[in-house]
Amino acid sequence: MCGIVGCHHVPDAKAFKPTALKMVKQCRHRGPDWSGSYMANSTILAHERLSIVGIGSGAQPLTNKDESIALAVNGEIYNHRVIRKTLKTPYHFKTHSDCEVIIPLYMEYGIDAPKHLDGMFSFVLYDKTQDRTIAARDPIGITSFYQGWSSKKPGAVFFASELKCLHAVCDKIISFPPGHIYDSKTDKTTRYYQPKWWDPTNVPTAPVDYKLLRETFEKSVRKRLMAEVPYGVLLSGGLDSSLVASIAQRETLRLRAAASAHMNGTNGEAKEKNEDKGEGLVGIDDENKLSTTTYLPQLNSFSIGLPDAPDTKAAKEVARFLGTKHHDMTFTIEEGLNALTDVIYHLETFDVTTIRASTPMFLLSRKIKAMGVKMVLSGEGSDEIFGGYLYFHAAPDKEAFHAECVRRVKNLHLADCLRANKSTAAWGVEARVPFLDKEFLDVAMNIDPQEKLITKERIEKYILRKAFDTSDEPGAQPYLPDNILYRQKEQFSDGVGYGWIDALKDNAELHVTDEMMKNPKPEWGSDVPDTKEAYWYRLMFDEHFPPYCADTVMRWTPTWSKQTDPSGRAIAIHAKKYEDTE
Repeated sequence: MCGIVGCHHVPDAKAFKPTALKMVKQCRHRGPDWSGSYMANSTILAHERLSIVGIGSGAQPLTNKDESIALAVNGEIYNHRVIRKTLKTPYHFKTHSDCEVIIPLYMEYGIDAPKHLDGMFSFVLYDKTQDRTIAARDPIGITSFYQGWSSKKPGAVFFASELKCLHAVCDKIISFPPGHIYDSKTDKTTRYYQPKWWDPTNVPTAPVDYKLLRETFEKSVRKRLMAEVPYGVLLSGGLDSSLVASIAQRETLRLRAAASAHMNGTNGEAKEKNEDKGEGLVGIDDENKLSTTTYLPQLNSFSIGLPDAPDTKAAKEVARFLGTKHHDMTFTIEEGLNALTDVIYHLETFDVTTIRASTPMFLLSRKIKAMGVKMVLSGEGSDEIFGGYLYFHAAPDKEAFHAECVRRVKNLHLADCLRANKSTAAWGVEARVPFLDKEFLDVAMNIDPQEKLITKERIEKYILRKAFDTSDEPGAQPYLPDNILYRQKEQFSDGVGYGWIDALKDNAELHVTDEMMKNPKPEWGSDVPDTKEAYWYRLMFDEHFPPYCADTVMRWTPTWSKQTDPSGRAIAIHAKKYEDTE
């Protein structure tokens, strides 16, 4: 991850520049490797870099030949080699950065440029000739991005990777909508991402194609191994992260074998490659083959939990089965509680579910960074796409099931994507999420939701499990052990150990009195926490952010359920074998 700030049409840009640099410094944790800035007319772009691709040459902001176009971007463009090869107008690239392709795409397609990108991204591009700023966010909002305005600076518009960069300057801030692009020429924000499934009333009818589902997901994981630095996988032991780890391990072993064969068979000098056409760079090519300059002797996998947590045991079993180099990290309840205020500062939310799950991920990310790993693959998005949360058992029909899946996917940028992005970026680690690949979404979200319904015969996410079940394929190597492939859902904040949630509730009781619950802060308006735990988190949020920042937060709550606790353990369907451990 990187950190970006864009300040468009600020009065006296030269005088404002020190403020812009202070703004971007607030998210330096996202990009500890280098800092850069660009200023022209009354616009300033600033960047804090985490180098994953083009590590020797990709300093930002990126510019075209005459520096009339400048780009600050946080993200990964997985099809950058393909774009380089298929540009209509030849373009000489200054760097190996995957993100540099956004500049020639803008030159060819204007505000339609993001439609051609396959990846996760937030960017601000400035066109000096037209005095025009455009800003865009990836289709699902995997990368965090905010837009702000200041009543003291009418006409100015501000953009940043995180809320904390903006609130000292802006008095109105929104979470920039995923799949949208802003154009200063019209001062309008429009949606460029328009898949068929976006309208929840447009219920799909396509039967499930297990082979297509499997192959599209394998391709998605392969794309996300594009790197020039050591990488790993987050492995909770649940279905989603285990599938990601399984595919990543297969590809790592293939790359190792290919590198070994290449070393043994190299004769003479290497052929000169045309980098402007994407040759010799890391990433997938137009034949969907991955090229990478880095692989470790073994794929590193990481898990975290309290001692004897349900997920920890499963993660170890998966790691043994796959042959990854596994790092099993434990945390104490005290360590988790001590980190809470930092977690809320970095996450920029007071949502109960997000904070419960983010704290272990935040602690784990620090350990991962300390080991020299800068990028990890993670399993977010699957539960939203396939209706994997336990409350989906109560869906009344397939139409309601599909509508809830669409709603969940649309809100990922305020929930699980926010958690994955900011928990890792807090320590300069990048999380990539294969389930939210654009192509995979088109396949998975356009399946008849009747196929996704949970029944007595079908566990949640059955079609995903079935797609990777090779038991009826003679000679095929299994992706996972059967007991993992068909393991019931554990929400991450439960899976790290049930004592974690209990401790949070108990500590909230110590910090929030009954009297406080009856008299919430007037500035909270109608958005009043309904539990002491939620109240406690809101108090910590208020220590870091002014009240109007609360408008960017969404609470995660189950549908078709009367419970106020969002924990998966609180859902009645949760398997009795886990209830017995409480």
